[in-house]
Amino acid sequence: MGIWTRKTVASLQENDDASPRGLVRTLGPVDLIFMGIGVVIGAGLFSITGIAAAEHAGPAIVISFVIGAIGCLFAGLCYSELASMVPVCGSAYTYAFMTMGELIAWMIGWDLVLEYAIGAAAVSISWSGYVVSLLHDFNIHLPAEWIASPWQAVRLADGTMEFGYINLPALFIVVLTSCILILGIRESAFVNGLIVIIKLSVVVVFIGVGVFYINPENYTPFIPPNTGEFGSFGWSGILRAAGVVFFAYVGFDAVSTAAQEAKHPQRTIPIGILGSLAICTVIYVLFSGVMTGLANYKELDVAAPVAVAIGKTPFWWLNWLVKLAILAGFTSVILVLLLGQSRIFYSMACDGLLPSVFSEIHPRFFTPWRSNLILMLFVGLFAAFAPIALVGNMTSIGTLLAFVVVCIAVLILRYREPNRLRVFRAPWVPFTPVMGILVCGLLMVSLDGDTWIRLVVWLVLGLVLYGTYGRHHSKQSATIH
Repeated sequence: MGIWTRKTVASLQENDDASPRGLVRTLGPVDLIFMGIGVVIGAGLFSITGIAAAEHAGPAIVISFVIGAIGCLFAGLCYSELASMVPVCGSAYTYAFMTMGELIAWMIGWDLVLEYAIGAAAVSISWSGYVVSLLHDFNIHLPAEWIASPWQAVRLADGTMEFGYINLPALFIVVLTSCILILGIRESAFVNGLIVIIKLSVVVVFIGVGVFYINPENYTPFIPPNTGEFGSFGWSGILRAAGVVFFAYVGFDAVSTAAQEAKHPQRTIPIGILGSLAICTVIYVLFSGVMTGLANYKELDVAAPVAVAIGKTPFWWLNWLVKLAILAGFTSVILVLLLGQSRIFYSMACDGLLPSVFSEIHPRFFTPWRSNLILMLFVGLFAAFAPIALVGNMTSIGTLLAFVVVCIAVLILRYREPNRLRVFRAPWVPFTPVMGILVCGLLMVSLDGDTWIRLVVWLVLGLVLYGTYGRHHSKQSATIH
């Protein structure tokens, strides 16, 4: 089954200054909270929020965010308990390995590609949309064929729509952030921290200024009547929107992937996970409430809905300033998602389930640089050629599945090894993990059938890869050597 022994975990807990696999412990609790905020506040807030409000929930999008936060809270408590027990990178992959064995761990590791790699592609597409919008403010218009995928239409200056060939701005930001990650974790954390400060400052300014220009009529009706189709407004629309905007919470679990680069991970990882989740939830509710108050929800079905909302205020300077800060914020999201994905692949490669190229550490920068380069190519292809709606929903369902597995892992370990040392204990077990499973499962069910089909196809592809490579090269154990 690949179960972790007490001796193994104890040795990891004693070795708190250096990682047993070559990564360096340099991140403190503030770094980890900033990492969580850096990845959580991004495309979900600035782009997906508008789409979910326009197509599913209307002004009641704030309720959708609360529902999503409840699911995240239960999952976050479970993540924190497991991270405090096993301070190594790998996120849900590692936790599945130590509780449910190699095959389930592989499938979750493969599923996490939807959360991190595909999520990074989705954010890069939003980054591109805001770049184009910002340049338009300065009367700079990029050719439509170079700023969108072949399946995404772009509105031209004359109001007509035209499909693109390739999304070059999205590809550019993936390459840039990959290069930063290769340079080192300390450097990446510094860049992320600086960006987060800028991003939070501008979000606070948007909320503080926008609240004075809210049009109360935009909140009527607060819950638009259902159109007769599940997920199209009404309470089913709120639930569907919660599943869609769950993408906005993608990332707080990325904190756990940095466990082998964190100081005192048994204590700091739970602080990073729960601290960033709490801060981001408050910001989401306030931000979405102000945005749907400034602009009618029907106007927000665009790649840059915040720009539409700002256009309802007289502060023209705030428009480009916010867009600039949003671009910086998106950059931090992509940075942390790619960091998390490379660390998960690192753990899988160390266990033999992926080729050793994913676990090769650079002799100078101490980062899995070859893995970063491979991910740069993979994510870059999705960023350049995929529409945001496709990658956004794939990311949401992949994340929800990972959260369900983590909650199950807590239940299994509480039953199997009740006396194992837990620096952080999730409260109200089994209520907390069971509710995490139910809420996240409900949000998965609320997503459309096409998204489920893509998930099944993706997991089947993962099984094929495991059968042809992983099973034959596995070390048959998740024990750290």
